[in-house]
Amino acid sequence: MTSPGKIGIFGGTFDPPHLGHLIIAAEAHAQLNLDRILWVLTPAPPHKQNQKVAPLADRLDMVIAEIGSDPAFELSYVEIDRPGPHYAVDTVRLLSGQYPGAELCYLLGGDSLRDLPLWYHPHEFCDLVNQIGVMHRPGAKFNLDGLEQMIPGIKKKVVFVNSPLLEISSRQIRARIASGRHFRYFLPEKVFQIIQDRRLYQNQKQIGSVST
Repeated sequence: MTSPGKIGIFGGTFDPPHLGHLIIAAEAHAQLNLDRILWVLTPAPPHKQNQKVAPLADRLDMVIAEIGSDPAFELSYVEIDRPGPHYAVDTVRLLSGQYPGAELCYLLGGDSLRDLPLWYHPHEFCDLVNQIGVMHRPGAKFNLDGLEQMIPGIKKKVVFVNSPLLEISSRQIRARIASGRHFRYFLPEKVFQIIQDRRLYQNQKQIGSVST
């Protein structure tokens, strides 16, 4: 029987997914020796209940376009196929059932690591994952001893992924689109085309793009 291997869990709103997401995922895949990465699209994150997000169908199409045919990446419907709220601990529990015997590595950013004690059932989340892959930006510092006091056992599960310093964010891209500034080269071509064709994030303003 084939081993289920080591699986990365890369969750997010992906509103929209961009090149930074691809680079982070690729670095995590290589540095953590992951067999594959599951892109977990969150329909309505609990911490963004008061924020407007693009329709799920559009974000789903953009994620599919983003990951393309890369065999290292796979779309997971684990949060799409169940009602919210969608908490990481529930997602990991479900994925551990879908992939019995797999080593699960949850990928998150540095800010999320610092906020982890505020997550829903953080102790259970820590118990369920085999590893927590944290994107490490140059100069960032983390108080792992302090986290260990709040969530015993987390220190031995945290492993850092050296990630290029990229000043790209979904919020920045949405702002660029709404204000008519160019945004073409922050995105894969197919994602850019979906945004253009469906006039996403425009807020009634004409999207600007670079033609050179």
